[in-house]
Amino acid sequence: MKVSMVKGEPATTIGVPTETDVGSVFVSNYPPYSFWTEKAIPAARLALESPPAGTADLGLYIHIPFCRKRCKFCYFRVYTDKNSSDIESYVDAVVREVELYAEKPAVAGRPLKFVYFGGGTPSYISARHLKSLARRLSDLVPWAGAEEVTFECEPGTIKRNRLESIREIGVTRLSLGIENFNDAILAENGRAHVSEEIYEVLPWIKALEFDQLNIDLIAGMVGETWETWRETVRKTVDADADSVTIYQMELPYNTVYSRDLLAGAGPPVADWATKREWHDHAIEQLSAAGYVVSSAYTMVKGDRPGRFVYRDSVWHGADLLGTGVSSFSHLGGVHYQNVSSWEGYLNRVQSGQLPIERGFATTAHERLTRELILQLKLGRVHAEYFRRKFDTDVLEEFAAALGALQAERMVEVHGEEVRLTRQGLLRVDQLLPQFYAPQYRDARYT
Repeated sequence: MKVSMVKGEPATTIGVPTETDVGSVFVSNYPPYSFWTEKAIPAARLALESPPAGTADLGLYIHIPFCRKRCKFCYFRVYTDKNSSDIESYVDAVVREVELYAEKPAVAGRPLKFVYFGGGTPSYISARHLKSLARRLSDLVPWAGAEEVTFECEPGTIKRNRLESIREIGVTRLSLGIENFNDAILAENGRAHVSEEIYEVLPWIKALEFDQLNIDLIAGMVGETWETWRETVRKTVDADADSVTIYQMELPYNTVYSRDLLAGAGPPVADWATKREWHDHAIEQLSAAGYVVSSAYTMVKGDRPGRFVYRDSVWHGADLLGTGVSSFSHLGGVHYQNVSSWEGYLNRVQSGQLPIERGFATTAHERLTRELILQLKLGRVHAEYFRRKFDTDVLEEFAAALGALQAERMVEVHGEEVRLTRQGLLRVDQLLPQFYAPQYRDARYT
């Protein structure tokens, strides 16, 4: 299948889509979630009851599922109708879930390398709820020694006192979901904030001296044009964040836009070639401003520490405790997900049970593949790493996939190192299924 080209990019016969159709593109795990079932729940429980094997790092993810509005492209488990009492019940449930984890042999006494507050919108909850949650959790699984504590924010939910509370609980990396600086585009896509709120909070963030400020952007939101995207990139450069993360708009199932498109009434969404052009433009402009490529999505200011411990740990096989409704965990080679309904999650935890709903027990080769495809998002991998950890030569094991991508000028192999070209990096998620085992290809991802 031939695809339309962005400026200067080679044609490719690899199965890369041209239009933005409904379905997940972004690869966050392997094997795909659609293969996870309740049959793996005993394996997850066994992993929790077993002492940790090896020297994998451990991290904690806390899902805060509350938002002012649901974005029209959002597919996460979020709620826009919960009051303060509901939030308090949820905070209590997350604490109870971590209490259950803290007594398990796989977790007890292990230090946390990182903590991640994700959403939803973590900055939606009050300072009182946030400080209560952080204090109680850190009593159970102390994170004073964690290398990174990340907290996601939506600009319109940040008040000065709430930001001070976020700093007080030990957050080192603040991730600000700006997505776009154009008010009409923000409104069309269902974002709750406006650009004025972005400019209000940026000075507060700088004054509180967080170790790192990350700004999120989305290339290809509905209504985007070259003119509006250039302006958003220019304003992002002016904001002078420590890192900038750029995602290309996709349309997973169960979003407002996806439902409309499937019904034949959806708005026009930029095709993949256009989104790659816009993403490429952002890389060029940020590079000119002193940023360097950190992954397929993230640029970091070259003269500042630009670590992303959560990303690098997970992509190198760290154990992850995902807490909260619908969260994902990875422990001892077993993937599992929490109950995805509000009542189901609360009821399960309140009755003293871990809320595991489905999972997948991986083989050693699946763990190898998972690390390879996730680390390829960094733009380069070294064969020696996989030889030491998995006793496998990935250059031989995945020779067919690498050869096909080399032929299409998506990767280059230099000795022991595989490097993605710029065009490979811009479409990396669409290339990664080349490395999947046959039974996982062409399947629905989620």
